[in-house]
Amino acid sequence: MPNEAPGSASLVRGLGLIAATSVNIANMIGTGVFLKTRVMTCNVESPVTVMAVWIVSGLLALAGALTYAELASMMPRAGGEYVILREAYGRTTGYLYGWTVFAIAKTAAQAALAIACAIFLNILMGGALEGAWFAFHLFGHAFPVGWLAVIALSAIWSVTLINCAAIRISGNTASVLTFIKIALVLAVGAGAVALAKGNWGHFALLNTGGSCEGVSPGARGGLAGFGAAMLGALWAYDGWNNLTPLSGEVRNPQRNIPLAFIGGMFIVGALYVFVNAAYYFVLTPTEVASVARSSSVATEVATRFLGPSAVALIAIALFTSSFGALHASVMANSRVPFAMARDGVFFPALAKVSPRTHVPVRALVAQASWASVLALSGSYDSLTDAVIFASWILYGMTTASVFLFRRRLPDVERPYRTWGYPVVPILFLIVTGWLLINTLWTNPTQNILGLAAIAAGLPIFWYFRRKPS
Repeated sequence: MPNEAPGSASLVRGLGLIAATSVNIANMIGTGVFLKTRVMTCNVESPVTVMAVWIVSGLLALAGALTYAELASMMPRAGGEYVILREAYGRTTGYLYGWTVFAIAKTAAQAALAIACAIFLNILMGGALEGAWFAFHLFGHAFPVGWLAVIALSAIWSVTLINCAAIRISGNTASVLTFIKIALVLAVGAGAVALAKGNWGHFALLNTGGSCEGVSPGARGGLAGFGAAMLGALWAYDGWNNLTPLSGEVRNPQRNIPLAFIGGMFIVGALYVFVNAAYYFVLTPTEVASVARSSSVATEVATRFLGPSAVALIAIALFTSSFGALHASVMANSRVPFAMARDGVFFPALAKVSPRTHVPVRALVAQASWASVLALSGSYDSLTDAVIFASWILYGMTTASVFLFRRRLPDVERPYRTWGYPVVPILFLIVTGWLLINTLWTNPTQNILGLAAIAAGLPIFWYFRRKPS
């Protein structure tokens, strides 16, 4: 299928290998590696187990990336998983993927990243941005409005404006921000090991009496705790697949897409393991578990070797990291409603491409509008948990499609074939199934509501299917 909307300008392949890899890395390195270690320590108590969760989650994401590399290089089209699922399971399944991305999975991720930008800026200003001016109520839910909300909305619309420029400019921006974020993670880890007074013996300790603010007792210990900790780690890795919707804009996609997927995963996995080891070198697990929700483990660690100035420096750096992840997510996932509209199953106006910049500006604006609503409606942790549950349903279905295509289209050109097939995708699906069941068991209300939100897209699909083209 060509990368163009009927009666409109076309998309262009303006992303090279470095920019494509940067999009995936930038999507992953956002807030999770700085904010989730505290919750994970409360979930499993032991630093060794936390490190195991990071490694297992990274291997799980890598297994998905290895499979996605085959699928995306085989079908390098705008919309990514939407196209893959449509071709594998039919238009209804493809639509439900696109609806889920637009309604909750990626827009909620963007809202969470925007909230994180506001949190870090508030830390920089000593808490001066806290408090709400007023709140308006809708369907029994309060939407508080204050400086934090204004900053979150400003972050969403700023990156949307950047991404309305040509794809080459957006790709170069992603590359610069990714370089800064990699330098940030390395600086925190290396500074902690080289300059702070730490002890590797902390790995032999357990969390005993940590405050664990906001962590549910039902998500602590045993398999339930391990699964809850994986949610935190997987949020930090989330975005490993976000190059897929941009497949129609990657140069030499048969070569560059697999390299970007696999290279990005190895870089991010190594960085995450390194910086978390540095956290526990400096802090005991009880100290990690007692970090306030309004702060971050990275800030507490950097304070040990930089002093009070660490708070401001880390806050600036983490704001930059969150902003970079938000930028990459907005760029990639706006292509999903664009592809749906082009297929006639979403609002037709979103299928238009700017004749000047060759990007789907209207889809970008629609995505930003809904992400803004979500940014006003929930907390950081509740948004990220909802994102992970909805996202991993889709990741599992997409990964399973590799078996369908191998059987249904055996002669189609596959520039890259999944390493370890069929074992790697089967293991991915087994762990994904367990993770979803465990998540639904430990937090049924929120995740059932998430499933209801997915199903709520069906009437819209039926409306557009019945509507004459």
